[in-house]
Amino acid sequence: MNVIRFSDLCAQGKAAGQRVFIRAELNVPQDDSGAITEDTRIRASVPCIQMALDAGAAVMVTSHLGRPTEGAFKPEDSLAPVAKRLGELLGRDVPLVSNWVDGVTVAPGQVVLLENCRVNVGEKKNSPELARKMAALCDIFVNDAFGTAHRAEGTTYGIAEYAKVACAGPLLAAEIDAITKALAHPQRPLVAIVAGSKVSTKLTILKALSEKVDGLIVGGGIANTFMLAAGLKIGKSLAEPDLVDQAKAVIEAMKARGAAVPIPTDVVTAKTFAADAVATVKAASEVADDDLILDIGPQTAAALALQLKSAGTIVWNGPVGVFEFDAFAHGTETIARAIADSAAFSIAGGGDTLAAIAKYGIEKQVGYISTGGGAFLEILEGKTLPAFEILQKRAA
Repeated sequence: MNVIRFSDLCAQGKAAGQRVFIRAELNVPQDDSGAITEDTRIRASVPCIQMALDAGAAVMVTSHLGRPTEGAFKPEDSLAPVAKRLGELLGRDVPLVSNWVDGVTVAPGQVVLLENCRVNVGEKKNSPELARKMAALCDIFVNDAFGTAHRAEGTTYGIAEYAKVACAGPLLAAEIDAITKALAHPQRPLVAIVAGSKVSTKLTILKALSEKVDGLIVGGGIANTFMLAAGLKIGKSLAEPDLVDQAKAVIEAMKARGAAVPIPTDVVTAKTFAADAVATVKAASEVADDDLILDIGPQTAAALALQLKSAGTIVWNGPVGVFEFDAFAHGTETIARAIADSAAFSIAGGGDTLAAIAKYGIEKQVGYISTGGGAFLEILEGKTLPAFEILQKRAA
């Protein structure tokens, strides 16, 4: 994927004295008092900002936070807690600027945070008028927000159309490289793990992957639907019986290519959905009518771990069981440890997947951890993301 990289512009001295506008992904979770509860995205945005400062640029950074109403700013929409945390990480004061669309005062070597961009009228619908005004604020536009790359909004697409130079920041460039390595030019065998509660939300991904992967591991509620497709009983487990034909089609598509969707041979069941529910391991063929399947069994987990250890590339999206409950976390932990131990290049994405990676402390053993949820899923579907498309167009 050919895009201009901000790191190259900095190395060539082309950012010195320039006004640089960075679209970062600073949409972090907060508690009821507004305090940040998890700052991964802020920490991930620091290298790009520091790169711009070190290059001698006048730096403006913005992001969305939450779901504000355009044109109606409320105190809870403010990036003030983000500005404070960013200042701590950069070791300098980061002033927060409101009403910035018509002009921003910032000198080379300085950084300012521009208030929540989704409050600006026209941001969501990518108004050309807003995009032109934002583009006029800078000499170089840097998109470093992969988490919003699947949206064609003012600060992710429009500004890139009109800015003098539009490029990819280090975080976005790393995503492009990892995605290319995993999906465009993978080391074989390529194994994908797609798990989650519903087939319907991941059906297009399953279909797209069934045409390119050598192994497709399904987990969670999705696996239950595939078990139905294989003629197994699943009791009162979460599933989508109306999508059994679609699941069968994915199984057949894989079979036609000499590949497979492994169906669980054993499962962990409970009578209620609760952290203290009694966990029972049983053969997949012996699920009772009042059973809930909440995890894959140890035999299935061991077989999948073996498959992952011999993979060349692994794409992981979703835990294979209710890993939040320790009694039903064994399957996900086994998968996570197998990915960590594998020599394969691995790329993982999605909120629950990141939570599992953190729970088992395998961050260092995963080849690349994607910062985008929806954007990561759209990549797996084979879609071209708007942010990538406009940066390629500008590079050409």
